[in-house]
Amino acid sequence: MTFNDIFKSSFLENVSEFSLLDTLIGLAAALVIGLFIFLIYKKTLTGVMYSTGFALTLVGLSLVTTLVIMAVTSNVVLSLGMVGALSIVRFRAAIKEPVEIVFLFWSLAVGIVIGAGMIPLAVMGSAIIGVILLLFANRKVRSNPYILVLSCADEGAEGAVLDVLGKETAGYNVKSKTVSASGIELTAELRTKNASTAFVNLVSRLPGVEGATLVSYNGEYLA
Repeated sequence: MTFNDIFKSSFLENVSEFSLLDTLIGLAAALVIGLFIFLIYKKTLTGVMYSTGFALTLVGLSLVTTLVIMAVTSNVVLSLGMVGALSIVRFRAAIKEPVEIVFLFWSLAVGIVIGAGMIPLAVMGSAIIGVILLLFANRKVRSNPYILVLSCADEGAEGAVLDVLGKETAGYNVKSKTVSASGIELTAELRTKNASTAFVNLVSRLPGVEGATLVSYNGEYLA
């Protein structure tokens, strides 16, 4: 039997058939779970820049992947052509947050599982993943870290500032210190007591303190 005989056999005619009802059920399930992923993304968003395009991509990716897997599993010839077509596609979309990769792979996995006909697995797995992400995203930290930038005239003002920080904050750590002819610039990471920032007013009134700036800090970037 030659390679041409294989592609002319009745095997391909049998696998080329598909059920319209099964297709609609699969796409409907992908849409529902895609919307669930979309809601989890909104609930677990930690940044301030909400991307509507990325959220819509999560829903569309589930639907498109489901459709592709259904086509691949129903026709051998189409599956070979699909592999060749997808091998030349390059995606260069920028990922702002590492957690966005989790949502992208989640949408892809849902499409693959539903396209393979395992809708209960997709539902159960998505529910477990969603609960875990919500639990970790809603976990509150005891105190938010801050960065305090100070401009002091001399060493006396610097010592007075450090004394106030030791008493009024839950803890601090000097990150950088720059000494120049114009004075001393000090940068410290600290944690507040009971989310109170009143100590900044006290520090700014100390003799020799020319400026005090408090910035929220999450360990990765200034916000």
